[in-house]
Amino acid sequence: MTEADFLPKTYSGKIIHKKAGWRAPSNIALVKYWGKREPQLPMNPSISFTLDACATTTALTLEEKKSGERFSYEVIFEGTSSEAFRPKIQAFFERIGAYLPFLSEYHMVIETQNSFPHSSGIASSASGMAALALCLMDFERQLKPEMSDTYFYGKASYLARLGSGSACRSIRDSLVVWGNHKEIEGSSDFYGTAYPYDVHPVFKTYHDTILLVHKGQKQVSSTAGHGLMEGHPFAEQRFSQAGENLTRLQPILKEGNLREFMGIVESEALTLHAMMMTSTPYFLVMKPNTLAIINAIWEFRRETNAHVCFTLDAGANVHLLYPEDEKEGVYGFVKDTLLAYCEEGHHICDRVGLGAKKV
Repeated sequence: MTEADFLPKTYSGKIIHKKAGWRAPSNIALVKYWGKREPQLPMNPSISFTLDACATTTALTLEEKKSGERFSYEVIFEGTSSEAFRPKIQAFFERIGAYLPFLSEYHMVIETQNSFPHSSGIASSASGMAALALCLMDFERQLKPEMSDTYFYGKASYLARLGSGSACRSIRDSLVVWGNHKEIEGSSDFYGTAYPYDVHPVFKTYHDTILLVHKGQKQVSSTAGHGLMEGHPFAEQRFSQAGENLTRLQPILKEGNLREFMGIVESEALTLHAMMMTSTPYFLVMKPNTLAIINAIWEFRRETNAHVCFTLDAGANVHLLYPEDEKEGVYGFVKDTLLAYCEEGHHICDRVGLGAKKV
């Protein structure tokens, strides 16, 4: 599907049910996306595990329009009216207006909440924008009742991307690719797609324990960080590396080669932070305890041969990835050693999920 496919021509139905609700998960990238071009298109392909426990639940209600503004809406976050999200949501509606023209006819009430504390340092933009996009598609499906599931989820991913790039990987399936890659059939810059090749069963039940090293606001927003890849001295090498790592992952995912998997995942995490540290201006978001956790993981692995590795988003917190059949030993290590490096011992136990669910 292309951008033109998502522009509506005519509607044959009518919106009868004016409230929709979806629960959309966060995701954790294995091969990282860092650097974008307008409108919200990635400079390199990425692949992520969809999570299960870390999710945003959103209810969207359409009401009679109260103002002459093109987009009329209010945001209620965890029971309280919030203005903090308006700039991001306003930009989102401006981007998607041509794809959902009926929105200008209504006042929208957006009620949203996270399954994890807002101050936990887990990015909620991916899950939040994914849940909102799916609610919007519920309304368009009423206007276009012949809509297929393929179109519904494809357009939801397309719209979610326009709110937050990584949100397009939080719609459906367990292992999702975003960004055109010549060796992955169906991959696209415009929306996320299910990884289309064989995946060993070990990766379908993988665990992710998120170690909350720092729960404060990030030093640099992801949007600003992506922008710093423009003119970065190592940008082209990085974009090529990401594509190569995605190619290298294909036999690893098929065969269940955990040692090779860990090597790529950790290298990707450290490369992401290397890009931040060598941009202009440069910045460092890892904390001393981030490094302490990484070193402890490496030591634990040397001592036990456990198949546990780390990855990082654009922040200080550490995602600890490991297979289902090693969860008892690894979680014992978490409790005995790693929680001492977490802010107030806070952590989240998560695992690979299946995508968003209607509520």
